[in-house]
Amino acid sequence: MVAPETVASRPSVSVIVPARNEEACLGACLESLAAQTGVGYEIILVNDASTDHTREIAQSFPSVRVVDADAPPSGWTGKNNAMAAGAGVARGEWLLFTDADTVHKSGSLCRAVAEVRQRGAALLSYSPEQEVHGFWENAVMPVIFAELAAAYRPSLVSDPTSPAAAANGQYILIAREAYNAIGGHAVVSSSLLEDVALAKAVKGSGRKIFFRFGGDAIRTRMYHSFAQLREGWTKNLALLFPSPARLALLRLTEFLLIAGGAAAGVAAILRGRFKPAAAAAILVVTIYGFLLNRIRKAHFSWGANAWSLAGLPLFAYLLLRSKLSYSQGRVRWKGRTYGSRANQVGADASVTIKRQRPAERSSA
Repeated sequence: MVAPETVASRPSVSVIVPARNEEACLGACLESLAAQTGVGYEIILVNDASTDHTREIAQSFPSVRVVDADAPPSGWTGKNNAMAAGAGVARGEWLLFTDADTVHKSGSLCRAVAEVRQRGAALLSYSPEQEVHGFWENAVMPVIFAELAAAYRPSLVSDPTSPAAAANGQYILIAREAYNAIGGHAVVSSSLLEDVALAKAVKGSGRKIFFRFGGDAIRTRMYHSFAQLREGWTKNLALLFPSPARLALLRLTEFLLIAGGAAAGVAAILRGRFKPAAAAAILVVTIYGFLLNRIRKAHFSWGANAWSLAGLPLFAYLLLRSKLSYSQGRVRWKGRTYGSRANQVGADASVTIKRQRPAERSSA
């Protein structure tokens, strides 16, 4: 007969990692998690119907508990279903939901627990340091995260008197009490922007959330190819920004003013017309300066910032592609296609999610 588990023996944190075909990055993630110290914790890897070596890699870590997620019920996205499955077997006072493409810095889990308690928050979320390689990532990732920093200001998100709410799904540390009180992932079951939706639900319940750039705790490389980048941001952008078509037009106009002004200035110099050339230079420097100032707040290196001009039309393309995909009710992610129901949480304050009691869900 197994002795009942005592409160003292339970881990302080249950780290839950949903994974679907993540063999390329999972090993580094689990290695960084298994090396954490200073706090009691367990690691739960939720295998979401992977067809690669995800499960075998997870099983190679003795400290990792592997759970297989059932097929998503009707009205559930795959990731929400996997995270709910992990939460259903978790024993910790705190739940850390983190992605398989993250790498956690030494001691970061202990520091995060101390920080969330010091802040008196029910939910803490870090925006990781973004690792970028190659032209496409260097061009568009700083532009996107600059827009996110402007749309979801950490100071407002963390202010209990502000209705603003946001979280980054790559690192969400939430009190088990708060998670259960709002209904867990059942309240965001159909959302493809479940991190922001979960933060809205927690803040809407009267609990405090805290959100900041977390480069001191975690880093990630989100995409390893243009195809992955396009699919990922197509899933997210129309939900993150309330007017994607308008924002696309603004950024495309910004690009045309900079590029067109530069071309006009060069043409004027070649013709010996130096006053028009000077006017064009002032226009270009002014607008480009505003762009770089936005990028600076996104925590990317100056090397990545240099590519930001090329990222403007690419960002506009991804915004419009995302909007069109949702309009047509065809959004693909991780080999699954979602219709218009997996849509309802954007950057505006309205959250229309079907609420379910945890008991109504059979697979968690």
